[in-house]
Amino acid sequence: QVYDLLLVISELITNAVTHALPPVILHLHALANGSGQVRVHVTDGGPQPTPTTPASWAAARPTDEHGRGATIISALTDHDGTDPDLNGLIDHWADLSAA
Repeated sequence: QVYDLLLVISELITNAVTHALPPVILHLHALANGSGQVRVHVTDGGPQPTPTTPASWAAARPTDEHGRGATIISALTDHDGTDPDLNGLIDHWADLSAA
């Protein structure tokens, strides 16, 4: 499950760096209730404001070379989602079973 966790972290961070504004912040939480759950949060500054913003190298690649991150995250996690935070940033999160 460590490799699943690392892949989910990589996908969430890659999506934030590729498609969103800074800052990009990573938080990991092990739930203390004995459930064996780990929650990953990646917070970013929200989507880039205009389509005229230069695309990153990864986003400019052909579609068959990218675009599977959300599917990978959903397949490897128990729950995932996106929520706005109190500071106007966007929080992308995923829960994984560590047991």
